[in-house]
Amino acid sequence: MDPDLRSIHVHGDLTGDPEALALAATDFGHIVADRPQAVLRPGSATDIGTILRFAAQRAIPVVPRGCGHTGYGQAQARDGIVIDMARLAAIGDIREDRVTVEAGATWADVLRATLRHGLTPPVLTDYLDLTVGGTLSVGGLGGTSHRYGAQTDTVLALDAITPDGRQRGCSTTTSAELFHALLAGLGQCGVITRATLRLVPAPSRVRRYKLSYSGVRLLTEMQRRLLHERRFDHLQGQIVWGEHGWEYLLDAATYYTPPEEPDDETTLDGLAPDSTRLAREDLSYWDFVDRLDDSVRELRQTGEWWHPHPWANLLIPDSATDGFLARLLGELSPADLGAPGLLLVYPLFTEALATPLFRAPEESVAFLVATLGYAPPHDPESVRRLIDTNRQWYEQARELGGTVYPVGAIPFGQDDFVDHYGPAWPALDAAKKRFDPRQILGSGLCRPE
Repeated sequence: MDPDLRSIHVHGDLTGDPEALALAATDFGHIVADRPQAVLRPGSATDIGTILRFAAQRAIPVVPRGCGHTGYGQAQARDGIVIDMARLAAIGDIREDRVTVEAGATWADVLRATLRHGLTPPVLTDYLDLTVGGTLSVGGLGGTSHRYGAQTDTVLALDAITPDGRQRGCSTTTSAELFHALLAGLGQCGVITRATLRLVPAPSRVRRYKLSYSGVRLLTEMQRRLLHERRFDHLQGQIVWGEHGWEYLLDAATYYTPPEEPDDETTLDGLAPDSTRLAREDLSYWDFVDRLDDSVRELRQTGEWWHPHPWANLLIPDSATDGFLARLLGELSPADLGAPGLLLVYPLFTEALATPLFRAPEESVAFLVATLGYAPPHDPESVRRLIDTNRQWYEQARELGGTVYPVGAIPFGQDDFVDHYGPAWPALDAAKKRFDPRQILGSGLCRPE
């Protein structure tokens, strides 16, 4: 640790303990392991300002870390300082349409608090044990994004600290440049410390339907139909390897509060020609949105949770989706995904994705196509091959007018980011020069091939 760093007084902990450094050099991807020189566990936002100001004076890389659910070292800082946001997790007063929470709070914690008032964030990620600050830095997508956009589209205001150590509040009407640079800005202009989130009334129950189709085009055609009909509150889909090959699953849900109840005949009209392929279940709203909990627990028990995860998350224009999926499935093998792996496939209205730095295809509809694979441990050659393949898929997607959702394991250099942000790049570049002129933030983002 820098000797001058040791002399800094903070209310929390600033440590060079080997265990803390080793933890900060890991993430969910288990592919990159960049070790920092120190970890800050802030006792307050003031600690973050102190560290950022010190680091900016010396051009030391700084990266905030939530739950470490990045896939390719995005929340790591080689020889720098990692800010562990876990202690800044307070949830403030809940009003009829909003709540203000600290950035280290998880969405699970936020939802537990808001449900006591009959309220919920409009968009929840499939996995709830992610921090608010983490997902707002990338976008945050879920099964209701076809209606509400990304989680960043539901933010009313932010508090952040910039590398000059200043604590700043921002919104669409106050310091709008910073506000738009923070949402889906990958942590390049400041550290989000608090967010005011929009809330909507929460249902008490969810009726979930799963239908299996015999081909990928049948699945995407049905998803398009349901998207435009706005028939379901939650709309997703999966492609998994089953006993007889690829299985194409529609995953849709209707929210309700008794005594009202969905009418299955109307809800399923035209969707289930073969009723033996239909699965239906009624769940509490919490059990539905926390539906991955059992799977995560099982993956932790088997150890697969800690295997390398060379995931790729892409947004493909609607007109190119079927062809892209056909090529992808032709090249992809079950071994590439691993036993627990799957493809996540579902459509979104791009007009709902209004955050300037959340880059989506220009067509009115795009499909999220995510390969969520588990690579064998201790096999770096397999991991390298899968990452190279991710890069190839990204390049194909880009040629088709697609974009990347930048949370996975796709090698990216500076030129790639300029290309990715496209017309939004000048505004981000200007904000970066204004708020982080020494470029201490975002060091974990660029990992060229």
